[in-house]
Amino acid sequence: MGDRPDLPYRQAPPGSDGPARPAPARPAPSGDVAAPGRGQPRHFAALDLGTNNCRLLIARPQGSGFTVVDAFSRIVRLGEGLAATGRLSDHAVERTIAALRVCADKLRRRNVLLARSVATEACRRAVNGAAFIERAYAETGIHLDIISAEEEARLAVLGCHALLEPGDGPALVFDIGGGSTELVLIDTRHSPPRIVDWHSAPWGVVSLTEHAGGGEGADGRAAAYARMRALVADSMAAFAARLPVGPVRPRLLGTSGTVTTLASVHLGLDRYDRAAVDGLIVPAEAMRDISLRLSDMAIEDRAKFPCIGTERADLVVAGCAILETIMDLWPAERLGIADRGIREGILRRLMGNPHP
Repeated sequence: MGDRPDLPYRQAPPGSDGPARPAPARPAPSGDVAAPGRGQPRHFAALDLGTNNCRLLIARPQGSGFTVVDAFSRIVRLGEGLAATGRLSDHAVERTIAALRVCADKLRRRNVLLARSVATEACRRAVNGAAFIERAYAETGIHLDIISAEEEARLAVLGCHALLEPGDGPALVFDIGGGSTELVLIDTRHSPPRIVDWHSAPWGVVSLTEHAGGGEGADGRAAAYARMRALVADSMAAFAARLPVGPVRPRLLGTSGTVTTLASVHLGLDRYDRAAVDGLIVPAEAMRDISLRLSDMAIEDRAKFPCIGTERADLVVAGCAILETIMDLWPAERLGIADRGIREGILRRLMGNPHP
């Protein structure tokens, strides 16, 4: 392992939610671009390391929000094989460290005032999660804070609730991850919304695929999909029993690769377009139809969709099973799509904005 790089920004302490304070001045590491001089914009950064993806967002404050100045996203599959072994595999760790090096380089090259980096379900579950965090810090200078499922849910809501349709009564926000799925019931009569109840189900697209996916032929795929749906329904049963009955026009908002991918299929996009997807409202029945179609397809046929491809073809069916189960327990007529979540929630906290 190499020496920890001296990064020219301050890393937020675990649970940081207050306004930022200037970092002490440091020389830029050898070979890096020096920080801009006095009077130039100061930037904030948020990194979300999930079970499947590594995502970075760098932004500067603007009005009551912020403007993104740089971003990075890579599928790393950190949780690959975790369900079987209880450990982060060597290959998964190497892939993830490589992605974190790219993030560290971007952080050095921007005038970042304050950064916070979080890790979620894969690192929560893995017996070697803490060792991975130490290695990541030693080799990249990025300190990953392993957050609880509750904080993960709160950050997701903070980052995306602005996309909820107007309306009365409670709304349900969900985040389908790689290793878990967070569901949050919110009261939008408050600003920002107040969290009424929340639940973390131990199934995400990676964990559910590894546990119950697969199946040969149409019958085998149908049986696998039914298994996944049953597992997810059972894991959400206690939360479903607590949900209010008959809310006025239930509102539903999803943030995750699953909902953005299915929205892209719904739109027939030749390549992913965030501007077309973020904030889109889709009929729930259209999402069910797409889910059922994909669950019945062979993996090579799913991979032909431009916004699915080979990287997501094996995981998207598990996402469909989770999404359909959520729509069962909260029968909204329409589904809001958010290509924003934890990173945006972190940025709002770092910039001193109120949070739920």
